Amino acid sequence: MNFGAVDSKYKADDILEAQAHVWKYIFNFINSMSLKCAVELGIPDAIYKYGKPMSLSILAATLFINPEKVQPLGRIMSILVRSGFISENKLVVENNDENEGYVLTKVGELLLRENPLTVTPFLLAMLNQEFTKPWDYLASWFQNGDKTAFQTAHGKTLYEFANNMPEFNEQFNAAMFSDSMLVGTCLFSNSEEGNFGKSLFKGLNSMVDVGGGVGTMTKIIGHACPHLSCICYDLPNVVAGLQGAKNITFVAGDMLKAIPQADVVLLKSVLHNWNDEECVMILKQCKEAILKSNNRGKVIVIDSVLGNKNNDHDAQVFFDLLMMTVTTGKERNEEEWHKLFVDAGFSRYKIASKLGIRSVIEIYP
Repeated sequence: MNFGAVDSKYKADDILEAQAHVWKYIFNFINSMSLKCAVELGIPDAIYKYGKPMSLSILAATLFINPEKVQPLGRIMSILVRSGFISENKLVVENNDENEGYVLTKVGELLLRENPLTVTPFLLAMLNQEFTKPWDYLASWFQNGDKTAFQTAHGKTLYEFANNMPEFNEQFNAAMFSDSMLVGTCLFSNSEEGNFGKSLFKGLNSMVDVGGGVGTMTKIIGHACPHLSCICYDLPNVVAGLQGAKNITFVAGDMLKAIPQADVVLLKSVLHNWNDEECVMILKQCKEAILKSNNRGKVIVIDSVLGNKNNDHDAQVFFDLLMMTVTTGKERNEEEWHKLFVDAGFSRYKIASKLGIRSVIEIYP
């Protein structure tokens, strides 16, 4: 091979463009880690509380940044601007060497800790080193017998690890809480189409939220639909000590073995954690639960539908690989969802692209 020459079928510009493309993906982690740094420093909250465009020097002073690292902070701010979390506005201040100040974008406001719809707990959990470590073992996992790369990295499954690491478990639960707050709020938001969330439960009397955790989604639904008797159903160690109120109760159990009867069974971000065989087992239990209640019940699945042109997004593919790495589950396309429903004995379903990268799937016996 002649290392000093470029093959004539390639132009130098094409090669350099290809190199830049490779570099982009090599260094994509810098976007994530810069965002994590910004959240840990409290940058979004400081800018929001300031109430007007905030100069770099004032931001640095507010965050007690080492004076020698003010300019490096500016470099972090540049990538946050480039990524769309922050924008720069002109400052109208005399005798100030700085001409621009930072303000949050609408996307950046989701990083505010006091925002009820904050994604910060989810961000911190997913970028926790315990969650990122399995990616270092992915190549090894492909050649060993472990079920997940998480198990290769930590010697335990995700849920075994969480049960033995209180701080990790707390952070993971906070992530799930924040995601349910955002999804639940959007599900019942008023729009030109009317309240889609309320229409899902119209004419029904009872609902069981399977794998409902600490009950965030259950409570949102129960509050929006006061006529509905709601059960949050999860493992004993998850719901132990949790108190219900009004139309909310907590019930302990194993969804692979039995599910309390109800008109509606909700599976929000549950099935993507499990392989196909396990999903069919869960769905069969769901079907039995609604048939015991009445013949007009249904199962509601909130998960991604890959390849759906109405909400196709790179994040769905990333999440699919995340599921592969930390669980035995995956994200599914409509054909794969259809097979699960048929194998579990359901007759029909319909998909509504109502929740960003996720869809609402109604399944009927």
